[in-house]
Amino acid sequence: MSENSTLSSFETRIPARLDRIPWNEFHWLVAIALGVTWTLDGLEVTLNGAISGVLQESGVMNFSATQIGSIASAYLIGAVGGALAFGYLTDRWGRKRLFFVTLAIYLAGTLLTAFSWNFWSFAAFRLITGAGIGGEYSAIGSAIDELIPAEFRGRVDLIVNGSYWLGAAAGAASTLVILNPHIVAPNMGWRFGFGVGAVLGLFILLLRKHVPESPRWLMTHGERDEAEKVMEGIESRSKKSLGRELPPVEGAPLVIHPRPSFGFGLVARRMYEKYLSRSFLSLSLITSQAFLYNAVFFTYALILTRFYNVPGGRTGLYLLPFAAGNFLGPLLLGHFFDTIGRRPMISSTYAISAVLLALTGWLFARGDLSANTQTMAWTVIFFFASAAASAGYLTVSEIFPLEIRALAIAFFYALGTAIGGVVAPWLFGRLIGSGSATNVFYGYAIAAALMFGAAVVEVVYGVKAERARLETLAEPLSSEQ
Repeated sequence: MSENSTLSSFETRIPARLDRIPWNEFHWLVAIALGVTWTLDGLEVTLNGAISGVLQESGVMNFSATQIGSIASAYLIGAVGGALAFGYLTDRWGRKRLFFVTLAIYLAGTLLTAFSWNFWSFAAFRLITGAGIGGEYSAIGSAIDELIPAEFRGRVDLIVNGSYWLGAAAGAASTLVILNPHIVAPNMGWRFGFGVGAVLGLFILLLRKHVPESPRWLMTHGERDEAEKVMEGIESRSKKSLGRELPPVEGAPLVIHPRPSFGFGLVARRMYEKYLSRSFLSLSLITSQAFLYNAVFFTYALILTRFYNVPGGRTGLYLLPFAAGNFLGPLLLGHFFDTIGRRPMISSTYAISAVLLALTGWLFARGDLSANTQTMAWTVIFFFASAAASAGYLTVSEIFPLEIRALAIAFFYALGTAIGGVVAPWLFGRLIGSGSATNVFYGYAIAAALMFGAAVVEVVYGVKAERARLETLAEPLSSEQ
């Protein structure tokens, strides 16, 4: 804490000043510098899924279907641990500081994966990678919500999360080269893919140097002078970008009683007393989408190779339309989450995804689908499911107090992933390994039921958060006496 910082109470209009700034180059910087991580993550996670068929070959790594599912679970276990640890530190130490720590861990794990020599080393390095990306969820989700104006917060969150699938498409396309035995040896191509992904990630560090600390976080942690300095810098950059003065600040000032930290006891009381219904809502949304995504995404290559006889080196081709649907969903539907509203859009996207998934699973069990029609079905399902999943994270990031925002994101991501995400790849790996399409359908039915249940919970407990200032959705703990 700086020498000029004070823990005495004060009034501030920083939240109102941030929300009244029109969209400009500064907001593009925030969205790109933070969101590009998801693009990179999409690239290397997709690569991991696409090479699962190749990794089972005796001349490569000779993994079994169960081991492939276990590797995916190791990644998610790391993400759970990383989310909790770095989520706590993000709220305590600030958003900006954790950007670099979590990204460094993520890139190190990705690079180490390229040098795996057996199942245990591969799983360990994926666990490290997951720890980094779990921490990124908390730091990035908090910063974006606190720096982006309320008018655009919904669509920006959805599109940033959806950018993951741009990387997924790039990862899928790259398999045409790195998994082509006529270009690269089978035991080297997948290693090359992970290595290049790690090197590309270094450029993200340069972009993030220009993203400031959240003035909202600074003001609640006694850094009043620094918060004002950062806020003035954002306003100056915005006026220069827009070429005009900013709109007047509206709304009453916020009274802050800053504290350097907030104990777990206070956090628990707020989460499970004042915000109990919101906690249940968050858990329902995150758990259901985690089960769906991790069930399908980590095992799609196994479905194609086992049931449709698609060569392992060509499974990446089928991910391209799948990735397109996942990106276009948030891109085309994101605007409506800020206009039509959170509750109708979140509940409808979850429900539509559930119905389409159940129908597709039934057709799959009957043997009525081919590799192409299966991929088309997935593309349509995840056009809606991608927007739904992104909106789940958006919900968690905006309905809890500022001082525990990162920890809330981490907690529900970790709990939802532990319940729905870690189990799903293992379960589907076993169902696919059985060779029974009917058994796989039962897994799809479970995922559909969870998604539809989450839609009902959203209808009952959803929060009208569109275009609302964060501090009106959940009063900062620092505003309480």
